[in-house]
Amino acid sequence: MRSYSFLRSVTKIAVPVALQSMLQASFSIVDQIMVGNLGSTSVAAVGIAGKLSSLYGVVIGAVVSVAGIMISQYIGARDEKEVNRSFCLNTAISVVIAVIFMSVCLLLPTQLMGLYSTDSETVNTASGYLMIISFGFLPYAIDMLISTRLRCMEKAVLPLIFSIMANAVNTGLNYVLIFGRLGFAAMGADGAGIATVISQLFNTLLLVTSLIVVCRKNGSELSFSVKLTKMSYGKYIAILLPILVTEFMWSLSENIYASVYGHIGTLECAGMTLTYPIQGLMIGALSGLAQASGILIGKELGKGSFDSAFEKSKKMILYGLIGSFILSVALVYSMKYYTDAYNVEKYVKLVAQQILLVFAVVSPVKVLNMIIGGGIIKSGGRTKIVMIIELTGTWGVGVPLALLSAYVWKLPIPVVYFVLSMEECVRLILSWSVFRRRKWMKRI
Repeated sequence: MRSYSFLRSVTKIAVPVALQSMLQASFSIVDQIMVGNLGSTSVAAVGIAGKLSSLYGVVIGAVVSVAGIMISQYIGARDEKEVNRSFCLNTAISVVIAVIFMSVCLLLPTQLMGLYSTDSETVNTASGYLMIISFGFLPYAIDMLISTRLRCMEKAVLPLIFSIMANAVNTGLNYVLIFGRLGFAAMGADGAGIATVISQLFNTLLLVTSLIVVCRKNGSELSFSVKLTKMSYGKYIAILLPILVTEFMWSLSENIYASVYGHIGTLECAGMTLTYPIQGLMIGALSGLAQASGILIGKELGKGSFDSAFEKSKKMILYGLIGSFILSVALVYSMKYYTDAYNVEKYVKLVAQQILLVFAVVSPVKVLNMIIGGGIIKSGGRTKIVMIIELTGTWGVGVPLALLSAYVWKLPIPVVYFVLSMEECVRLILSWSVFRRRKWMKRI
């Protein structure tokens, strides 16, 4: 009976989060197709503006991650006041970060975009687009924090529903504002930015309303206070900083990998690009398990039920292994149909299929790392351990192997991708060692 109850809790969190991740990936593809009709300048402009937006997302994501650790543990400890204070503190910090990023983007848009391109037309288009989407930074931060609190309360279906509605609004407004439909003037890339901000504001309104309703219905505290009583601000920073470092260094490594792929050849790079949507969908499909792990195991740690936390952690690892294996098998049998849908050279399709085959092989290891490192170990607030594991795998193994295999050994891109993916194996070995020793089991 307890096993069924736990599986039900996992499903209530994991399935909505997974569906939300997959739907967002799907809507992003639709957005790219719409903007793609505007020409290469607009595509490039939206792309480089998105790089700065992604940096902002990394910083906010770190704060949201800490919020998830704190809220889940305090819910487990049944300390509603500390749950509310944790939420308010992290929201306040996110708002300050959002205002800083927005101010910089509004004051120095041309200078910022000039760091990514020397083409004046692209820089001008990107600057206008960046100024518009910067108004969405604040609602985005609030959305992330409220979604995290609702998921910790096992109300993950609400952010999913609101995300579907907001993405539908965004897609509809994109069509109207980008191309000038229903009497509106065609705004191009600026129209895409306006649609993004409006849809985010719409999502924020729905999430704020739902949080108020859920808290009142559950009798949960909902008042503004940032004064922590069970954690010092020094300890809070000690949890936050390793996550920030980890996310920043991961983002930097991804840029290095992109440079390596581009150096190998244009057609090879195109083949890799074709795989990104599928990689995003597959990882998104199982990302819910990682979030569910962090929330549910965090609650057990908050209760002080360490034995229960360890047993439930093993179940989460098993669920991830089974799920990733099923998806990998499905990918192997369907990847040819996916690549055939693109009107590209046969060589590009072949390269994409070879890369997808490698991804199918390493995907279970990636998923286990998400669950163990990104969910279970992090739930105990041991973010420094997670940082060491991540940096060792990426910068001690992945980046050096990528540079050697591409620039020194001159290997084909599928082999390069396989070789650098050995970083995942190193991470898994280190994470499993930490997991088995139970040193991550801490109440914050």
